Amino acid sequence: MAAQAAIGVSPAPAEATDRQKIRAIVAASSGNLVEWYDFYAYAFTSIYFASAFFPSSSPTGQLLATAGIFAVGFFMRPLGGWIFGRIADRRGRKSSMVFSVLLMCAGSLMIGILPTYETIGVLAPVLLLVARLAQGLSVGGEYGTAATYMSEIAGKGRRGFLSSFQYVTLIGGQLLAVLVVFALQHMLSAEEMRAWGWRVPFLLGAAAAIVAMMLRGSLKESASHETMKSKEAGSLRALMQHKRALLITLAFTMGGSLYFYTMTTYMQKFLVNTVKLDLKTVSTVMTLALVVFMLLQPVFGALSDRIGRRNNMILFSGLATLGAVPLLSSLSLVTSPWAAFGLILTGLVIGSFYTSISGVVKAELFPAEIRALGVGLPYAIANALFGGTAEYVALSFKTYGNEGLFYWYVAAMAAVAFAASLWMPDTRKYGYLDGNGRMSD
Repeated sequence: MAAQAAIGVSPAPAEATDRQKIRAIVAASSGNLVEWYDFYAYAFTSIYFASAFFPSSSPTGQLLATAGIFAVGFFMRPLGGWIFGRIADRRGRKSSMVFSVLLMCAGSLMIGILPTYETIGVLAPVLLLVARLAQGLSVGGEYGTAATYMSEIAGKGRRGFLSSFQYVTLIGGQLLAVLVVFALQHMLSAEEMRAWGWRVPFLLGAAAAIVAMMLRGSLKESASHETMKSKEAGSLRALMQHKRALLITLAFTMGGSLYFYTMTTYMQKFLVNTVKLDLKTVSTVMTLALVVFMLLQPVFGALSDRIGRRNNMILFSGLATLGAVPLLSSLSLVTSPWAAFGLILTGLVIGSFYTSISGVVKAELFPAEIRALGVGLPYAIANALFGGTAEYVALSFKTYGNEGLFYWYVAAMAAVAFAASLWMPDTRKYGYLDGNGRMSD
């Protein structure tokens, strides 16, 4: 133990059995799925409830108001990353994950039962904002804590494979939200959807969050008692002593999140506005692409267990730097849905080198006493600034007639991640999770 303390590595709890690991991964990732389902349910149902909270003669103005509240959720993430990262490092990963999914449950339930503007006036949009603030805090705290827990519980040898299920459930939450809204659209009329149908996804999300909370309540804690009682646990001052790890995490998230949101959420609007495909075709293309993308995560996570996380990141960032402009330029010119699907899938394959290890590659850079904070806070900051603004930046370039500049913007941020990949140590030799030694700053 003295030797471990000397190199900055906190002792880990006893190794879990394979069955315990799988059960823990399922419980941790179930909460992740619920969190992202709830977060995206807002985006997919806003077209129906906008008029209920923002009475206006302009439908566009109503949608802008709901979009503004959606954006606020992104900018609450850094605060959530700090609060829940500190809880995870000082009180345990389990406690933090239970609290985060409980907060998401409260936010979703609140939206699901909120009275409308017609009933309570201006208080209605104010309460909607409060609910979104709660959801933004929750998602901001979810990423770092879940990534830390899944990385710690997975154990050596299959850490990339098992922790890849974080993005499986992230993508799965987005797909589940799409499927629920799609089913409701076919079961209810447009009038029923606007009157009350939009509430159903939020009530389902709140119920699912309770189940996830119960599953997480049965988890085995992955942080040791010594880690949580350390004076440096969850400390921003201690975190700032790991500047190299912080900068690498920021750079990876800048390039990775921008690329991910470009190829997933923004891509749907890109195919409609730029490629001029009809909405139904776009929905089909993107749903199929996301399903394949989701299934690729464990494959690329397992690959990282063989070649190392650093090599995964070099491949992602290098291919994204070289491929972003040709891929997006080619997509803008296609006329066939199948050609669009092929190009999008190519982009998502490149992205899988990163998304499959997004959490574990960062967790390996920080010692246990600040790991959840170190993974969650810089991720949340860079994700809000670059991932959350991807659509806004892309549409701004398009508005001013320079859409092609956005392609170069994506490539430039990928190049930043590439530089960080070269600067990153080989965590098989110098990572903290396996106790191999301290990384020099």
